[in-house]
Amino acid sequence: MTWKDVIHFAVNGNLKPDKIVVKSEDEWKAKLTPEQYQITRLKGTERPFTGEHCSTFEKGKYNCVCCDAPLFDSSIKFNSNSGWPSFTEPIKENAIKYFKDTSHGMVRVEILCNTCEAHLGHVFPDGPEPSGLRYCTNSASIKLNKNE
Repeated sequence: MTWKDVIHFAVNGNLKPDKIVVKSEDEWKAKLTPEQYQITRLKGTERPFTGEHCSTFEKGKYNCVCCDAPLFDSSIKFNSNSGWPSFTEPIKENAIKYFKDTSHGMVRVEILCNTCEAHLGHVFPDGPEPSGLRYCTNSASIKLNKNE
């Protein structure tokens, strides 16, 4: 995955997910904590350096907190000093959905779970090689599965 690929998906449409999970807002509210709901369903952002996964580097898979879809592997997590967990690429090319975000007076690429459309964060072209990408992710939108 490269920045060119990210822009292509954000502008021209995303890959088909392996499955789709749809729930009502009431179902999401019942399943998630208020913080998780604010971030994943209402596109919120946690304060930098406050999330539980910000500075941990345990082995496992990071799954979507909403639908449990695998999103990132711990082997591609890195310390970006940005204040949010950062990854160089998704676990699978179709795990992430990309969306052009023009909020807050700037243009960014929002990342969402491609299975349930949970807001995860944003992707930037300032990560380490080989991808050069930084998937900047809210801790509240992911959970670490140490058994995977």
